[in-house]
Amino acid sequence: MRLGVLDVGSNTVHLLVVDAYPGAHPLPAFSHKAELHLAEHLDDAGEITAAGHAALLAAVQDALRVAEDQGCEEVLGFATSAIREAPNGDAVLEDVRTRTGADLQVLTGHDEARLTFLAVRRWFGWSSGRLLVLDIGGGSLEVAAGLDEEPDVALSLPLGAGRLTRELLPGDPPSGATVRAVRAKVRADVARVVRQVTVSGAPDRVVGSSKTLRSLARVAGAAASSEGPFTPRTLGRADVAQWAARLATMSARERAALPGVSPLRAGQLLAGALVADAAMDLLGVDTMHICPWALREGVILRRLDWIGAG
Repeated sequence: MRLGVLDVGSNTVHLLVVDAYPGAHPLPAFSHKAELHLAEHLDDAGEITAAGHAALLAAVQDALRVAEDQGCEEVLGFATSAIREAPNGDAVLEDVRTRTGADLQVLTGHDEARLTFLAVRRWFGWSSGRLLVLDIGGGSLEVAAGLDEEPDVALSLPLGAGRLTRELLPGDPPSGATVRAVRAKVRADVARVVRQVTVSGAPDRVVGSSKTLRSLARVAGAAASSEGPFTPRTLGRADVAQWAARLATMSARERAALPGVSPLRAGQLLAGALVADAAMDLLGVDTMHICPWALREGVILRRLDWIGAG
């Protein structure tokens, strides 16, 4: 069957179309993105503005038209932190549902971590042993660890690359004092959960699954996306620390000129590097393996499991 997954995130509204069947590898068929920057359409009270509401509605309507054109039998829609944390998020989604028919489910941070972990487990398989999974999104950092398909621990911290950039890293580039202050805050926040993550045992494999981490790996010398998803890619702690320092001195335009960095992500890459550096250092990670599957694939896999179970 052909499924569409509609992901309403902090930066984009992304429709991923896949050919998927229970027990089979989901095959990507089509991808459609709209740059929404929903997190920037918030008022002083944190509510989604009228302009943001209208932009979201238009992006969802457009994505549904694309899904129909691509022959999707079902569209699985979900929203993450930008909607989840807005006081009027539920009302906005209800209006979108009434006017488009799209039922966008709001995922908790815990669910984001669990579903991303499932995708990573299926990609790397049981032979990978105990996994530690890190995902740096626009609004939050998800951390999950465990031996099975359901993680032993699944956490979400408000340390997304977009959030930190927007709220705490003004300037292009930001001042050295600002960068140091954000670095200290990120490390303090990560340190609070280290015991929860590590108490059940050391991981056999550490995996990063977000666009931010894929971009950092590419900047540090990993293979380009054109070499395909099955090409192994890793990111070392020393490389992250080195690039965090370099990115702090670069403008967004200079970052966008780096390999694998899009203009959309360039402004957020420094914040992502600071989070990755803190997480890898405090969790004792020397090398992180990059996974092409993440939250969207986790949603697909969970849906296929339900179909397979009848």
